[in-house]
Amino acid sequence: MPVTDWYEHGEKRRELAHFATLCSLAAVDGEINPHEKAILDKFAFKLNITEAEYKEIMKKENKYPIETPHSGEKRLKRLFDFFQIIFSDNVMDDVERKMVEKYAIGLGFPLKKAEEIIEKSINIFTGKIDFEDYQYLLKK
Repeated sequence: MPVTDWYEHGEKRRELAHFATLCSLAAVDGEINPHEKAILDKFAFKLNITEAEYKEIMKKENKYPIETPHSGEKRLKRLFDFFQIIFSDNVMDDVERKMVEKYAIGLGFPLKKAEEIIEKSINIFTGKIDFEDYQYLLKK
């Protein structure tokens, strides 16, 4: 049984779905490297993901839908989280690029805006910045 079936509604379901999406991105290249694992552990703590939920989410057969927040700031925060995972190894490969494009559109960004945000984000993430700086720079 997928973990999200344990919670019918609410913030916990959204946090689980968001974490599952982050895990899917981390594993998109076939394995989760130590840098990605460290970031996932940080998000698990931040999102109050239990050890049992973490293990369930990491199973390959689990597929979780993208939960789209209503707030533009929350959608941007989710994309920021995604970029933290992607750049945990300081490299963005083609598979990760395609996945983040799909995720941005899945979050509700129109195609043209998604492409613009991704390009700016790639430029920004060549250095490590915090979310407030990321948000400010994308609004320019």
